[in-house]
Amino acid sequence: MFFRNLTLFRFSPAVAADLDRLEEALGGHRLRPCGPLELSTRGFVPPVGRGEEAALIHSVNACTWVSVGGEDKLLPAAVVNDELQRRVRKIAEEEGRKVGGRERKRLKEDLLNELLPRAFVRSSRLSAYVDRKHGWLVLDTASRKSAENALTQLREALGSFPAVPLAPEEGPRVLMTDWLATGRLPGGLALGDECELRDPASNAGAIAKCRRQDLDAEEVKEHLRNGKQVFQLGLVFDDRMSFVLGEDLVVRKLKFLDVVTEELGDSHEDAAAEADARFALFTLELERLLAKLEEWFGLPRPVDG
Repeated sequence: MFFRNLTLFRFSPAVAADLDRLEEALGGHRLRPCGPLELSTRGFVPPVGRGEEAALIHSVNACTWVSVGGEDKLLPAAVVNDELQRRVRKIAEEEGRKVGGRERKRLKEDLLNELLPRAFVRSSRLSAYVDRKHGWLVLDTASRKSAENALTQLREALGSFPAVPLAPEEGPRVLMTDWLATGRLPGGLALGDECELRDPASNAGAIAKCRRQDLDAEEVKEHLRNGKQVFQLGLVFDDRMSFVLGEDLVVRKLKFLDVVTEELGDSHEDAAAEADARFALFTLELERLLAKLEEWFGLPRPVDG
């Protein structure tokens, strides 16, 4: 269950105390199947196991894992529009008149009512966990929209969940540009093998993307001398995990290195025991990384009141 991406929010100790009722709150917001005339549904699904009897939360120490599930009808707009045009032409040919805007809208609604019950359904899930001790909400996505949608589901279930986006006191772009330019990185942190550099003066400015590249190379330094800044930077933390950190402080391409995965072993009694072990190891490793992000970029936890 190791996450591949991390979008982060923070919450206060008072909010953490309110999360004691999370399991009860999610119970009334399970994912239900799409109805015949629904385009999509959202709700919570068990992070471990399947079925109505499976729990909607999985907790280890102060961290609680939840999953937001979704069902979406696959009804391509091109298919709908082609069939709508066919029906409009048929009316024009058989009745000798043009179809007005209001009638076209009604025809489209009728068409959707016909097609939706027969559409394929695509299932999805987005995992997240809350660290009540340190005030982090961690979502396994690099998409701000997907993260906000999942947060909305949590807020609807709880009635209120004032988790806030990160507000760094140190500019991530400036700080990461200095790391790359000088090679002076915080202890335990090393450069990876990719970066994205942009001219910050213009949205249409030049972009340089490096993959599988020695970031100490002269050609990378030349981009920096020409005014480009770091928008994404590959990093390795304590020789235990690698990732790409964005100037939005979204962690992408997170990968635990062999030294971490080897600690899991393969002697777990059952799937639940394995899930416990993986989640405990994962959250413990991330606890150290998130503490360092807080230190490097100035990400104070919100205070109560």
